[in-house]
Amino acid sequence: MSNAIELTEATFNDAVASGVCLVDFWAEWCGPCRMIAPVVDTVAQAVEGRAKVYKVDVDNAQNVAAKFNVQSIPTLLVMKDGAEVKRFVGVTQKDALTAAIEAALG
Repeated sequence: MSNAIELTEATFNDAVASGVCLVDFWAEWCGPCRMIAPVVDTVAQAVEGRAKVYKVDVDNAQNVAAKFNVQSIPTLLVMKDGAEVKRFVGVTQKDALTAAIEAALG
């Protein structure tokens, strides 16, 4: 079971509006997305209570993916108060994701 919360087009804006979060743009058919899923879950556990971790299926939330110019997946965004502060494209290591979240938390 994933520690990340699945967002839809209807829930995305409210979820990311305040605080720090990591958003994983992914798709079921994406091999690298499946490879990074356990890393995203580990990050979610590491930042629990301080930052949220979300997943957005690009096939079901195309408008959200387009809004953030997601061209390839996996794309992971660190966001603070609704604004992108760091972007990772492709399989990314846990330490890099955690460090970016910690930096956004201040």
